[in-house]
Amino acid sequence: MSKTITKLAKPVKLSRKDKHASRQRELAFRFGEQDTLDVLSYAGLEENIDYLCIDGVYIRTLYISGYPFVASSGWLDNLINFNHNADISYHIHEVSALQALPKLHRKITELESTKRAMMRAGKIVGSEITDPLDSAMELRDKIQRGQEKLFQMSVYVSLRADTLAELDRITKMLETTLSARLFYSKVARYQQLEALQSILPRAEDQLSQKRNLDSSSAALSFPFMSSELVQEAGILYGVNKSNNSLVILDRFSLHNANSIVFAQSGSGKSYATKVEILRQLMQGTKVIVIDPEREYKLLTESVGGTYVKLSVKSKEKINPFDIATTYRTKGDLSEHIQDLTEVISLMAEGLDQREKAAVDKATLKIYKKSATEQPLLQDLYAELHKLGQLQLCERLEKYISGSLAGVFNSQTNIELNNRLVIFDIKDMPENLRQIMMLIISNFVQNQVKASPEKRLLIIDEGWMLLQHEESARFVAGLVRRARKYYLGVSIISQQANDFLHSDYGRAIASQSALRILMRQDTTTIKGVVSEFNLSEYEQNFLLTCERGDALLIADQNHVAVRVVASKKEHPLITTNPAEVYHQ
Repeated sequence: MSKTITKLAKPVKLSRKDKHASRQRELAFRFGEQDTLDVLSYAGLEENIDYLCIDGVYIRTLYISGYPFVASSGWLDNLINFNHNADISYHIHEVSALQALPKLHRKITELESTKRAMMRAGKIVGSEITDPLDSAMELRDKIQRGQEKLFQMSVYVSLRADTLAELDRITKMLETTLSARLFYSKVARYQQLEALQSILPRAEDQLSQKRNLDSSSAALSFPFMSSELVQEAGILYGVNKSNNSLVILDRFSLHNANSIVFAQSGSGKSYATKVEILRQLMQGTKVIVIDPEREYKLLTESVGGTYVKLSVKSKEKINPFDIATTYRTKGDLSEHIQDLTEVISLMAEGLDQREKAAVDKATLKIYKKSATEQPLLQDLYAELHKLGQLQLCERLEKYISGSLAGVFNSQTNIELNNRLVIFDIKDMPENLRQIMMLIISNFVQNQVKASPEKRLLIIDEGWMLLQHEESARFVAGLVRRARKYYLGVSIISQQANDFLHSDYGRAIASQSALRILMRQDTTTIKGVVSEFNLSEYEQNFLLTCERGDALLIADQNHVAVRVVASKKEHPLITTNPAEVYHQ
């Protein structure tokens, strides 16, 4: 084994005792007798004043010598997330209160004496005296009451690089990063070997660069790792912005599979949704989308999905009264009738209690009459006319024989047997979009009940459904019951305040285990922060994040994520006009 190579920039004067020991080691080496240090040393270790070189790798260890006056949450995040080859070591030693209190008393006395002397001399007492004095007195009181403990803490950072120039560059970056948060670092000059020993996972603080911290400040240095969200069975949502790990999540493994997406226009919410759709399809999940802005047509064509374009003149029809025959015999007809009442109320622009009772009675009667086929809206109209509900019939007249005849008064000719089904309602008149969204949701719910399997229902621009109490109540009930039928409901909205200022909107948010929050503006951020109990860092992130960035909340996990698509996925899902029309 070769001896350790030690290089010193300056000659070191040795004592007589050191010279004798050096002479003994030299003689031992000549005669083949190596001491224990030589046997255990690295073969290629070169020691310099401020760095080591081990087998061609340059290593430099620094220690934190100065801390900010106030410790805040995540005050060491910049160090932990430093994106270079670095090893970080914490050494924490508890200080007994019996030892800490006398030292605190002595320090307080010194500061008080200095303060009085300056005041007698007519000098201004600055913060360099008052701040440490106030902190020492506060810490003393808390230790005496048992609210705090005192610790000695050492923080060491070991940097690695392939060249010395690269090591110097990384060192400057680290020093700049720390100084931005008022941390001051120093290179362990002439002590790099001791510093390296202190970094190794042996719990030996040979460098012994300690700083006194109370328990609250020491606790804010942890957790020592950033948030991660990785599940074995799931889809890739993006890249963790904290540590570049992958964010992989199975929403069906949460306590429900519902989700909400809140974002400004242009923040990438539709892009993120389409990325999820593609990857859910690869997992065998069937997806149904209500598309009010015709943003999913290209995606549907690329995967061979079913594209249903609904309008006043379209051939595709959905009968609001369509229900599986088996569910008439299972006793679930009553629940379906309650949902139908909400649809009729929205079409008739509101129902009073007497009219609701009449609709309930008439609907039950037409289902009993039509045992072999599905009843139509005209059957309900005729039955209401028999019951003397002439005013209600007048409000429904336009859907039977008026300008909108045939839109909601035809048998269903659509099936949900494809893996991806898109309902395009862009050509529907504004006053009918909300009704159609509600009818489609009810239709999907009935189909899901008849044959439960892994499905997603995605409602884009979901804020429309909160404009009327009937549709808001229906969607809140749909979200609440979806889990029983292996269905996940995703609500996408620009209008976060519309949701959070509505009782039904908050109910939908609370029943969604997955929340995807993208860029917000100052008018919506307060409501979002309050509703989801976000930290100050998360609030600032949502105000300043770039397009495609999101805060993903899955149950109790909060992760900042960058949504990414592959080169083959991107052309199918982008809505950027420059890219769409260029294609």
